[in-house]
Amino acid sequence: MYMDGSFELIKKFDPEIAELTIEEEQRQLHTLCLIASENYASPLSVGMEGTVWANKNAEGYPGRRFAGGCELADKIEHIAIDRCKQVFGCEYVNIQSMSSTLANIAVLRALLQPGDTILSMELNQGGHLSHGAKFHYSGKMYNVVQYGLNPETETIDMDQVERLAKEHKPQMIICGTSSYPRTVDYKRFGEIAKEVGAYLMADIAHPVGLIAGGVIPSPVPYCDVVTTSTHKTFRGPRGCGIIMCKEALGKKIDSAVFPGMQGAPKMDMIASRAILFKECLSPEYKAYQQAVAKNAVALADELKKCGLRLVSGGTETHLVLVDVRGLIENGRMAEDVLHSVNIVTNKNMIPFDPLPANLASGIRIGSPALTTRGFNEDDMRETAQLLAKALKHSQNITWSSAWVRFHDRVALRAGSILCEIDEKLAK
Repeated sequence: MYMDGSFELIKKFDPEIAELTIEEEQRQLHTLCLIASENYASPLSVGMEGTVWANKNAEGYPGRRFAGGCELADKIEHIAIDRCKQVFGCEYVNIQSMSSTLANIAVLRALLQPGDTILSMELNQGGHLSHGAKFHYSGKMYNVVQYGLNPETETIDMDQVERLAKEHKPQMIICGTSSYPRTVDYKRFGEIAKEVGAYLMADIAHPVGLIAGGVIPSPVPYCDVVTTSTHKTFRGPRGCGIIMCKEALGKKIDSAVFPGMQGAPKMDMIASRAILFKECLSPEYKAYQQAVAKNAVALADELKKCGLRLVSGGTETHLVLVDVRGLIENGRMAEDVLHSVNIVTNKNMIPFDPLPANLASGIRIGSPALTTRGFNEDDMRETAQLLAKALKHSQNITWSSAWVRFHDRVALRAGSILCEIDEKLAK
């Protein structure tokens, strides 16, 4: 992947960085990545990163730049915006934010005043830090009231959401999640927000690819604002935020992004996003997202057969949240044990977790990265069996012959699988 002419120059100039890059490539190819927030970025969508567009100062918005020579940059940004509208059916798009977390802050600053009330999901029950965590900007600048899960079903308690909304009359309700394996009832959230006169914002950074591929319901018809990143299930470049909103809110949000929070956008990343959106419109992309969802279900079902407890009993997205208690002491230990056999996961709090975040009682796993590498449902079931075996026998981990055979199959096909979809599209 990295052995082109420019990388050969880097190897000569800075062999230390080059060697670490080669080692990281090998690490990625020879481990099973089950981190739900990671993926192998589409070679097509990241193909514009570092191109001549990286040289262009395009501070401002199309037709209103603060530097000359932006005629072609304007065309690129217009194409990206139009394609995003086509993918999601939204009215207005800002694609200049440097990350989805910064996009979230920009939305809050555009639509709220300091001290306004936000109703959002608790961080330790599946929410995100940028939705009002006490240690985050969003929690320090606004009055945050939080809803959680029904302790019996471990799904969002919509009755609680409605009760808290009527009681606190928030100016904004946020319905995004970061470790929630079920779909969100955006329609019900929209009804509640409308009843109390609140803005409704959905952060879809995790399931965005499934939404773009038409696999799960979209929040766009019910929300005032929708934010997302472009990696994770989206399979695009990191370091990008997208804000979709009602037309009437567009200028406020644009001003909050620039000049409110940042200067010139990275035009090479905007060009990359334009290609990602075109990829999203292809039949191959939709088939990939369908496979992501099927693989997640297969992973979850097999883990249950192996005796592991899953939060909410399963998944409707790309993500599975596993309660590791009873098998191993905590999520951090589970992460370490799995890493020792080249299965990469991340520790994660589960609902009503008695342990702190740096230990946690669970692991969060997902199907996007392995689906990109060509895994099917049978492969995911085998992965689940290996994961369960490692946790059940954490005191005596050995590289079993079954693992070696499975690992070798993965390594042999990895290089070709990563580009398969993009090669089909490029023909």
